[in-house]
This record gives sequence, structure tokens and C-alpha cells, in this order.
Amino acid sequence: MTKMRIPYIICFLLPVVFFLSCSPKNEKKEEKIEAVKKDSAIATFSPEKGLLSSSLHLPGELIAFQQVDIYAKVNSFVKKLMVDVGSPVKKGQLLAIMEAPEINSQLTGAESRLQSLEAIYIASKANYDRLVETSKTPGTISPNDLDIANAKQKSDYAQFLSAKAAYKEIADNKNYLEIRAPFNGIISVRNVSAGAYVGPSGKGSEQPLFTLQEQEHLRLSVAVPEAYTGYLTNKSEVEFTVRSLPAQKFKAAISRRAGALDNRYRAERIEMDVLNKDKKLLPGMVAEIILSLPGKDSAFIVPKTAVVNSSEKVFVIKVADGKAKWVTVKKGREQNDRVEVYGDLTTKDILLQSANEEIREDSQLKL
Repeated sequence: MTKMRIPYIICFLLPVVFFLSCSPKNEKKEEKIEAVKKDSAIATFSPEKGLLSSSLHLPGELIAFQQVDIYAKVNSFVKKLMVDVGSPVKKGQLLAIMEAPEINSQLTGAESRLQSLEAIYIASKANYDRLVETSKTPGTISPNDLDIANAKQKSDYAQFLSAKAAYKEIADNKNYLEIRAPFNGIISVRNVSAGAYVGPSGKGSEQPLFTLQEQEHLRLSVAVPEAYTGYLTNKSEVEFTVRSLPAQKFKAAISRRAGALDNRYRAERIEMDVLNKDKKLLPGMVAEIILSLPGKDSAFIVPKTAVVNSSEKVFVIKVADGKAKWVTVKKGREQNDRVEVYGDLTTKDILLQSANEEIREDSQLKL
């Protein structure tokens, strides 16, 4: 009898054991399904308007505010050099003395010719004046003789003026034998020594006598890409550093804008004036410029993940009646994980936080 009951007891206990062993697993499966459902829910947000300020890092170049290559005006020889590389000079200061013996000979000849023609003119004028006085007595001088005398004195006067101009030209050339500084600055290059034959570029010298730079006042030049030129004003300030002084930051304000884009690089040339009284900065240095770009007009600020850059267009995905709607936008500036967008949006719209092309137009969304 006992043996007969054992199978019945086993049959009764097996379902109970199976139920007890299966119940926790089923609960865990249900929890996992709920978690998956929660994870699969699409995150959304409403766009907000604001101003996004950013900065742009660009390489720039420091150049002398004024720089000039100084050549000899006339073909000559270097007689004496008054300055050397690194010499500070003032405007009008004598830099070099040249010599050209042929100019002295030309000047002497021109002076002699001038004096000769001046004497001829004085004589012909005196003759004409006497004839005029004599002609006041009727019948003494014929009108024809008077006209000839008048023409002669005018011709002599023209010859005198020509000789005077020729003399002045040679005298001016002689003055060019003294080379003087056109502005305050520093001699940065010297290419000749005493005794060298020099002259105008391409005729006497391929290289200039000196290069003069104004170094206490520098220009900071930078090319700003087309996409960022709209954020600049003439009052915009920039910060910059140079490699030789990495721990020191310098400031400058925009002074000049080209007002046009370079045809090759599609960028606008911007210049800043930099005072350099202590001469820490040198012309030719490369500067790392930090250009602040404050926003002008408020725009919609959205996460970068909400913007899709497809081959067709740039868009965000809006939720409307539980369906996906592609809204075409234009991107503005970016900062960290946010970006400016411009399009047919309002602050009441609901957008997908993580958008992609797989979410097709008018597809059903599970929120």
C-alpha cells in the first residue's frame, strides 16, 4: 500500500516544484522586458532660443606697421655708411653717402649753359624794351622789327627756362647721393658695404641698400574664413600668443578689414594694431589668435545628436501626432555638444534627441 502511494506523492509534488522554480525566472523575464521597453523609448526635447558664443583659433602674422626697401636713386658708388643692422633711426636721418663724379661734371656744364642763356635772354629783353620805348615816336621803328624783337626775347626766355629745369634736375640727382630715412624705425637689413656700385632696382642693384621697419607699432594680420566674417565688428577684440612667450597673452582690437574675400582662400584679411614699445614682439612672428565670436541674433540651440547630415539635406526630426517629420534646418556655430540651427521650428515643437536617417518620414514613433 505504501509503495502504491509514492508515485502519487511524486506526481503531486513535481508541479509544485516546477511552479516554484519557474516563478522567479518569469518575474525576471518580465522585468527585463519592461527595462527594454523603457530603454527603447525615444528621448525627446523642446528647442530653446539663445545666443551661442564661441571662439575661433587661427594663425596670424605680425608685420611691421611700415616697412620699406631703400634703393639708391641714381647709379653711384657707396662712399660711406652711417648705420648698420639694428640701428634705430629718425625720419630724415642720414643713412649713407654716395658718390658719382659724373654728376658733378654734368652739374657744372648745366650751370654754365644756364648762365649763358640767362645772359642772352637779358640782352634780348633789354633790346626789346628799348625798341618799345623808341617806337613811341611815330615813324622811328617799324612794327615788323618790333614783332621780331618780341619773338626773339620770348624764345630766349624759353631757352633760359629749359636750361634752368635741366640744372635743377641734375642738382636734385646730386641731392639723391645722400640717402635719408623716410620715417622712424630700425634698420633690419643691410646689403652693401663701402665701395659697392648701386642704383635703382634692376639697374644698379638687385638688392636694396637697407630695409627699414617701424617696430614699435606692429600689424597683426589674419585671414578669417567666410563662415565667420559675419560675427566680426570693428570693435571686436582678440587675444593672441607667440611661441617665444607662450605664458604671456597679448590683446588687440580690429583696426582694418579688407571688405572683400581672397579669391583663392575665400577669407577676409583682418588687421589689428599692436603697440610694441618694449619690443618683445618682432616682425615676422607667427601668432596664435583667439578670436571671440559672440552671437548677434538668437537661434535655436539643440544637441549635436539631434541634427542629421544626410546626402540630401540637413534636418532634425520633429514629433507630430506620434509620427516623425523631417524639418530642414541650417547649421550655425558649434560649441561643445550644442549647435545653432535655423529653420521652421518653434519652442513648442518636440524633437528627437538622437536622430538618424533610419527614422523615416511619417514613420510611427514609440514615445
